[in-house]
Amino acid sequence: MDVQIEDLIRERAGLLGDGVPYALKVLIGQLAEDPDRGRPASFPLGRVVLIDGETFEDCPALVVHYIREPERVQIVAVRPSPPEAPPGGDRHHDRGQGPRDEGVDEAVVVRQVEDAWGRIAAWLAAHAPASHAALRPGLGGEAVEAFGWGLGVRIPAELRALWRLVAGDDGVGWAGCLPGNTALMSLEQAGCHYRERMRGLVPVREGEDARWRASWIPVISRDVRDRTSGLYLDVESGFLGRWSRYRDDEHLEERDTLLTYLEDMADMLHSPALAVRDAPGLLDGALVWRSGLDPAQDGVWRPLAG
Repeated sequence: MDVQIEDLIRERAGLLGDGVPYALKVLIGQLAEDPDRGRPASFPLGRVVLIDGETFEDCPALVVHYIREPERVQIVAVRPSPPEAPPGGDRHHDRGQGPRDEGVDEAVVVRQVEDAWGRIAAWLAAHAPASHAALRPGLGGEAVEAFGWGLGVRIPAELRALWRLVAGDDGVGWAGCLPGNTALMSLEQAGCHYRERMRGLVPVREGEDARWRASWIPVISRDVRDRTSGLYLDVESGFLGRWSRYRDDEHLEERDTLLTYLEDMADMLHSPALAVRDAPGLLDGALVWRSGLDPAQDGVWRPLAG
């Protein structure tokens, strides 16, 4: 069995302890002989296996996520095993400070994202069944957490909540259902684009800004196939920003959070007469936005009334 691990994941894992590279080497040998040794994970073809830190010198207890395919095993994340809560105790020493308050704030954000996306999904199911059918089912929190560990970036609560509800958009005729007919990227697409950008593998032309920050997570692409431009979520500022390979969209720089972006889309669908940024409409059972409309479709596209 071929067992693979990307250099970036291997390097980040090595920072967790001097004994981690050897522990991973041993695990890779074990997975080559028994690729099903882990337990099933919540993401497609995923499995999870633990490394006992006491078995290896200078190595903490680790959780390793991998994808099990017929002829290949791909390690996608290596992270420290979370500490167990003390018996009868609370992980948060003070209920009124620090992580407890942060958890409460995250719960509010998660509920707001769920409400906003719920309005969007309900509208699509009722009025644009083709667009609704193109949405990928949400993923478990374990898969989203593994994605973040694989990149070495903490995924913000609002994006974790969204991916748990919907894990991407396969589009209708390559067009996504988001404003401008842009598409929500899957974890696989976002991870691939992030790594290519960080490693400078995306081809550039004269005058293009090739810089990419580690805190920028790609979220929305130009369409299902075209990722020359799109929106990223800056985990440091919490705002969406725009990337464009050809600097053709700089005047459209976003200052939304992901939550306000979703709430604005929901408002435009339910009250199209108040839509300012773009105009939603229908075409053959799909949601199509005016700004992304093919001129040849203009005669059959029906703008929403109301």
